[in-house]
Amino acid sequence: MFMIDPRSKAPIYEQLKEQLRWQITMGFLAPGEALPSVRSLSSELGINPNTIQKAYREMEQEGLIDSRPGRGSFVTSAIDEQRRKQQQTQLSILEREIRRAKEMGISRNQLQYLADHLYPETGGSEKHDSDDRN
Repeated sequence: MFMIDPRSKAPIYEQLKEQLRWQITMGFLAPGEALPSVRSLSSELGINPNTIQKAYREMEQEGLIDSRPGRGSFVTSAIDEQRRKQQQTQLSILEREIRRAKEMGISRNQLQYLADHLYPETGGSEKHDSDDRN
């Protein structure tokens, strides 16, 4: 379920948070679903329970999970609002990067080719000259 890289410069609790955040955002962990217990995850990953507790505590502060004493930690029921916020953040980042690409001379056709390549199910059936891809 989780892959921790002890050689990474990112702290272990940050790696765990990022992976949990991704699983929640992508819908692999549904609202109300229980997260692994601190003890079981500590045993599974071979890391200190305090590290897992720190990740869970910070995710609770971010509004991604709810911790219930004696019952465990669960994906918050307000996850749809969290997803919407993350989508808005990502769209802002994408807009900034597209503006930067435009300033660097990357054509609209090149961006469209990339979008069609990444989202083949939404179209991409029109042909693009090979010059537009480079």
